Amino acid sequence: MFSCEEVNALALGHKYGLHRVLEPKGFLPQAALRLDNTPSCYDNEMLIDVTVLNITSTAFRNMEKRVGHDPQALGQEVLRIVNERGKFQDPETGSGGMLIGRVQEIGSAILDKCRVRPGDRVATLVSLSLTPLFIEEILKVNPEKDQVYIKGKAVLFESGLYAPVPDDLPEELAVAVMDVAGAPAYVAKKACAGDVILVVGAGKAGLLCLHEAMKRVKPTGMVIAVEYDQKRCQVIKELGLADYILNLDARNAVEVMQAVEECTKGKMASFSINVASVPETEMATILSTRDGGTVVFYSMSTLFTRVALGTEGVGKELILLVGSGYTAGHDEITYNILRENPALREFFMNYYCAKQE
Repeated sequence: MFSCEEVNALALGHKYGLHRVLEPKGFLPQAALRLDNTPSCYDNEMLIDVTVLNITSTAFRNMEKRVGHDPQALGQEVLRIVNERGKFQDPETGSGGMLIGRVQEIGSAILDKCRVRPGDRVATLVSLSLTPLFIEEILKVNPEKDQVYIKGKAVLFESGLYAPVPDDLPEELAVAVMDVAGAPAYVAKKACAGDVILVVGAGKAGLLCLHEAMKRVKPTGMVIAVEYDQKRCQVIKELGLADYILNLDARNAVEVMQAVEECTKGKMASFSINVASVPETEMATILSTRDGGTVVFYSMSTLFTRVALGTEGVGKELILLVGSGYTAGHDEITYNILRENPALREFFMNYYCAKQE
């Protein structure tokens, strides 16, 4: 293993991380099969001492399909993928997640540009699927929360985005919400007073989106939530996060469309965001959105051929957006939701920060 000084003396790394790609050469890190995960930083990289991996719900469910629900088996599957690829990336969807840790070192070429210093807590805002990751040890796996506690190192490229973790938020909560911070930020930037907002799926991303929707469209607008799980529907009700809560299976497109039609008296949604963690929910979202409306597909379960051909097949004219995990300012938008909504913050605290036996 190179020391940091030896690596820095070799060369300045490529800003997009091309120097870390082992196979196939010439690919960007996200599309590559294998990365060099040597835990030392080039002069324009950041080295992070990793504590928690927050894996996407889609990737975690796929791991459970392969190896079952046993935490030890899931930990070994994470380790297998990382040892094989030099990064964590779901072999089926290509998705990853994000991580949280403390800055260990910052290359001298980027030090002056950084908002953080060694010792500061950071959450990465780029996917694990393009982040060189070296795992020394799996400490704990929490399948309910899609989180893996590790001892390890990660490398952030010069182009890599990150957010300092505020002192007023626990690490477990920060890593959970930063993994989906792009979703509520889309709502914050696209929703307007008077809009009819549809949110499909009420996991952590969905709850954050619902808060932002209620904040942006009131008092003249309307917010509709579609969620299959009855307990999560009760959470939405108790937190006051929607005007209408549809306890429906979003894979049943016609049933959802008819329910939204009834809620809106035929007007349908003007802006919809799909954050469901299961496939085949695309058409429910499309059919429930009015002509000329906007649909954001944020979930990694989305099949974009189904979106394109499905929209064409029903003769809809929609603005279709692919929900990137990053949009400018999404970290502060999401952190502020937790500050603005004490009840939602308490729910997340109880879910993500409760002590495990």
